[in-house]
Amino acid sequence: MTKTSPRPAQSVPVFQAVDLRVVSGANLGDALSFATELDLDDVYELRAQARQYRLSLTLDGPGPFIIAPDTELGTPGSHLHLDSCLTLMSGTGRTSELLVLVEVDGAGDVADIYAMPLAHMAPKTGYALVGVDRDTPLQKFAQVACVSFSRGTHITLASGAQRRVENLALGDMVLTRDDGPQAIRWIGQSTVRAVGDFAPIRIRAGALHNENDLLVSPDHRLFIYQRSDALGAGRHEVLVRARHLVNGDSVLRDSGGFVDYFQILFDAHQIIYAEGIAAETLLVDPRTRAALPADLGEALTTGGSGHSARPHMEFEVGQALLDHPDAAEILKRASTR
Repeated sequence: MTKTSPRPAQSVPVFQAVDLRVVSGANLGDALSFATELDLDDVYELRAQARQYRLSLTLDGPGPFIIAPDTELGTPGSHLHLDSCLTLMSGTGRTSELLVLVEVDGAGDVADIYAMPLAHMAPKTGYALVGVDRDTPLQKFAQVACVSFSRGTHITLASGAQRRVENLALGDMVLTRDDGPQAIRWIGQSTVRAVGDFAPIRIRAGALHNENDLLVSPDHRLFIYQRSDALGAGRHEVLVRARHLVNGDSVLRDSGGFVDYFQILFDAHQIIYAEGIAAETLLVDPRTRAALPADLGEALTTGGSGHSARPHMEFEVGQALLDHPDAAEILKRASTR
């Protein structure tokens, strides 16, 4: 019997819908709701005391999402529907997008509504609703869920040569940790605002024995072999999310402006080398499949594919084991001693 690894949870920053209310328009005073209850041109404001929460979720099969046990908001095990993608315009004319997620209870009734902004939202700033899209919110979410390397990242080829990620091409042979040389199946590219919890993580040169800075998406998982089990994970091989290593010094959020992201896909989920650090490539699962061409996404998620069962996918450690200001330094020392 083929062993299926548990799907990794995706943590996303959300506001409670009650923190976004209409200050001008047809629904004056109402909180943000799902698409069928919204009116274009209503102006929303985020209340001054609003804060973002970590909403953890998984997605097995076609949907809906399931709220994961380690969430900060919502009821673990409840279904969560991706309702719509809203386009908002500030008074300065800048547009931004926001995903609406609806939690339902066991009877299928609405239990709560969450707002997942795809760009920074400032309190007490008017945002006019100028667009409601119910057709492509999963594609928008997939872009957030995809692990990505930033422009300029050096990737190690099968020959040992280093090539910038933006210069890679389909069919290029890349060195993988588990399967040796492997050909690139697909390369994606996106440009996003580098703000808040969506800002990329910069791992400064030397932090994990890397010669140059490595800039990756926040949930990008890095593979580290500990000669000694310094984390207390019960094993030497661990996968850690970049955002869990942030210490404001050697590992930090690189906020401001925009970032060009690149996604690398192989026939199987792989560990490759980026700036000398072992890092995962794109994992095709129900959260990310919408970012791919339809035929490719389907082909790589059928039973027994290299995106459904890989030994290294079981090595991830949670934030609790990394809740230390020197976690990156601990891992660096453990990898050499």
